[in-house]
Amino acid sequence: MSRALITAAAQLGPIARDETRASAVGRMIELMREAKARGAELVVFPELALTTFFPRWLLEDEAELDSYFEREMPNADTKPLFEMAAELSIGFYLGYAELVEADGEKHHFNTSILVDREGKIAGKYRKVHLPGHTDYEAWRPFQHLEKRYFEAGDLGFPVYRALGGLIGMCICNDRRWPETYRVMGLQGAEMILLGYNTPVHYPPAPEHDHLQCFHNHLTMQAGAYQNGSWVVGVAKAGKEEGCDLIGQSCIIAPTGEIVAQASTLEDELIIANCDLDRCKELKDNVFNFAMHREPQHYGLITGTKGEQLPE
Repeated sequence: MSRALITAAAQLGPIARDETRASAVGRMIELMREAKARGAELVVFPELALTTFFPRWLLEDEAELDSYFEREMPNADTKPLFEMAAELSIGFYLGYAELVEADGEKHHFNTSILVDREGKIAGKYRKVHLPGHTDYEAWRPFQHLEKRYFEAGDLGFPVYRALGGLIGMCICNDRRWPETYRVMGLQGAEMILLGYNTPVHYPPAPEHDHLQCFHNHLTMQAGAYQNGSWVVGVAKAGKEEGCDLIGQSCIIAPTGEIVAQASTLEDELIIANCDLDRCKELKDNVFNFAMHREPQHYGLITGTKGEQLPE
């Protein structure tokens, strides 16, 4: 008997700077209803799914910046999404900007949560690999100020027992780093959920623009295959406030094969029957970690941050 988890990737089209959270949540509720009607037990939304991608602007007013962050979850704006999940008995992943106040200090994180079929938070992740830059750079056509607005995540890469499986999370740029998948793979992750907001244009290396979609799938497919895990990657897509974002939301099998993919840059739902037992095809064979890993030779991975060139 397989352990099938019918999973929906709920891509969102652009969210305007003046679009309300209530409007974004309403769009997600419609996608959640469709997911349930198609038999899904889990629906995955993008990174920063409640607002436009605000790191593209320099925001010097603290109150304006904080207005993009959530101080609690659920809150008045997101409660309907949690209530609908409980009513439909469907789990979900949601990415949002999180503001935490502790000991009189504010902490800002790029966060995702895993919510179970009862509408209860079953897990939390905070983005570790922050891309972009800290200071305003006038030469850029748009900014990418994640390093200015967020702290690196402080929760590591946890894996949770939820929805009948072992589920991990990451966010956007995390997908490009093999360590992201391996740390979760070493905890037995059977499914990794991730949302992203990825521009088509990469100002520091525009010669790579035509490879953005290729690199998007390359990294996720490799992570799935090398760790024997399902990977569900979900985009905020389309032309958002003048910035083109890639789509390509997809569901990837543990073999690295894409089994479902979005075909638009708009709100779109794709779905796949994800048999978590298929992870054993890789975990028991070519990527049997206990049998084949040689960690005594991997010290450089955690022993240094940058390159160490040979003498």
